Amino acid sequence: MRGSKYLLKNIGLLTISSFGTKLLSFFLVPLYTYVLSTEEYGIYDVLNTTVLVLIPVLTLNITDAVLRFPLDKTSDKKAIFSIGIKYFIVGLIPVCLVVITNQFFTFIPVLKTYSLSFVLLYASTAINGIMTAYARGIDRVLDLSISGIVCSAVIIVLNIVLLLVVKCGLTGYFIANIAGIAIQAIYLFISTKAWKKLRLSEIDTFLEHDMLAYSKPLMANTLAWWVNNFSARYVVIWFCGLAENGIFSVAYKIPSILNIFQTIFSQAWTLSATQDFDPKDRHGFFAKTYGYYNFGMTTICSLLIVGDRFMASFLYAKNFYVAWATVPFLLISIVFGALSGYVGGVFSAVKDSKKIALSTVIGAVVNILLDFVLVYEFKSVGAAIANMVSYWLVWFIRIRQLRSFMTIRINLKRDYFAYLILMVQSILLLFFVEESVPLYLSEIGLFLLLIVLFHSEAMQLLKKALHFIRLEKAMKHARLRKG
Repeated sequence: MRGSKYLLKNIGLLTISSFGTKLLSFFLVPLYTYVLSTEEYGIYDVLNTTVLVLIPVLTLNITDAVLRFPLDKTSDKKAIFSIGIKYFIVGLIPVCLVVITNQFFTFIPVLKTYSLSFVLLYASTAINGIMTAYARGIDRVLDLSISGIVCSAVIIVLNIVLLLVVKCGLTGYFIANIAGIAIQAIYLFISTKAWKKLRLSEIDTFLEHDMLAYSKPLMANTLAWWVNNFSARYVVIWFCGLAENGIFSVAYKIPSILNIFQTIFSQAWTLSATQDFDPKDRHGFFAKTYGYYNFGMTTICSLLIVGDRFMASFLYAKNFYVAWATVPFLLISIVFGALSGYVGGVFSAVKDSKKIALSTVIGAVVNILLDFVLVYEFKSVGAAIANMVSYWLVWFIRIRQLRSFMTIRINLKRDYFAYLILMVQSILLLFFVEESVPLYLSEIGLFLLLIVLFHSEAMQLLKKALHFIRLEKAMKHARLRKG
């Protein structure tokens, strides 16, 4: 069992690609909120959100199968990749037809204005999803890391040039994001030598059937996650307009810091969960990793809640500043989403896509119902609260389902108390109208209480870090003696 070493190696490689560049992108938020209006930001967000729901529907969610099937040692990777590309092409055709029809009959005015941008955004996002899934599936994590750096660098540079120098506004924002996503896909196509594996004229129909049998149930899961993540945008637009949706969308920029850690870990974890699955968890690998992950996500979430208003003051320009009130509940949503994804990795390992879908669909239905109640009353803050509740529900269901697959010991009483602390921190931010010393003393005190609560994980991680440092020093000393 490769266990921790394999997981840590992949986390390290994915961190290289994600952390630095996405952090730079995070600090460009003031540029976006200064140059773009709340309505323009809302337009981009709703078109991007629509792309994200169309991809799994029109491609029959083939991306999940392209990721999972190459992990089997006896798999035919050429056939898997070819099937993935086939469904990319199949999905692109109706998008083009709808856009062309809309040019003549204009049933979606916004789409007519940005028709070319929409098609290119769909195409680049869809092919990028297949290429990144394939790279992960064949364990080309280093290539994936480099491609992530290239993608982020292109997006950052083009945004600066097109928004500040050329002053293209929303069109420039579209171009920068499309170019970055497309270039990542092209890089992976070349680095993995995918062109050698493309055989569209020789599709393995039996394998195609198996892949669709796996991916179709997960389509419900993907759509349900989309509902949990993005459907609130449409409810916000309906009740409050595009400008409020722009505020809701930009509120995600502070939680994106936490999402960096979640994305890195979940990508590495999917590989480890499949390679090192053990129903009895005899070595405690799954339980310990869950504990460390829960500790990391919860404490980072708590810290970001403490600094929410401060970060919003320099990140959110002009009318966007009010987004700070939405941030804490979105942060807690990411924590539950991350933990749900961890458990979902186990279901993926045993190819039980129906159980993954069931929990997510239930969460999505609850999310929609709460959106219509809470958005009307509390606008974007209500949407964030609905999001948080639905993510908690998905996590709760999956934790209960997990018992049918494996024996894993989790301290749920302690964890619930930790999540209660996060909620109290969030409510305190809303309760104190002005920033003050009592507010920050209370927030920091609750953060320290959280550390005490997770003292076991904190001490174990500290010991591991100190052991690693001592080992590095010993190896360095040995190299010097040899020299």
